[in-house]
Amino acid sequence: MSIQIRPEQPDDIPQIHELTVAAFRTAPHSDHNEQFIIEALRSASALSISLVAEDKSRLVGHVAVSPVEITNGAGEWFGLGPVSVSPERQSSGIGSALMVAAIETLKQMGANGCVVLGDPGFYQRFGFAPKDGLILPGVPAAYFQALVFKGNAPEGKVSYHEAFLPTRG
Repeated sequence: MSIQIRPEQPDDIPQIHELTVAAFRTAPHSDHNEQFIIEALRSASALSISLVAEDKSRLVGHVAVSPVEITNGAGEWFGLGPVSVSPERQSSGIGSALMVAAIETLKQMGANGCVVLGDPGFYQRFGFAPKDGLILPGVPAAYFQALVFKGNAPEGKVSYHEAFLPTRG
């Protein structure tokens, strides 16, 4: 694989939009608003990390990370996602490379931890696991997982940025 992972640049924004649309077009558990979530996070200056996977000047993957709030007041916690990979390049390691790069960037930023909502089989490979007492209301515990970088997992309800509310699109 000859991909390069790097921070997004302003010229990447239209390609990120199209890549995200294509990546989630047939996803069964998607409301197909992921591209609007990324745009809203960017507009609100809440896109803490935005990394792209590039292959020969073409974007083939993207990962977004934004801050989350926890009712107990724990700070420096982030939510990972959406993660997008071009349909023709899925299952080729690009999503995993983006995950590793995002996690390493979070650690370098001094984050305390990260949460993710999604397929347990995929995210557990990177150390994510459900944490007792850390919940996303309305979501089965198996699909809401956390990765702790420092200290212990906080307890409380997690809230993503308002960009994730279903009124987008």
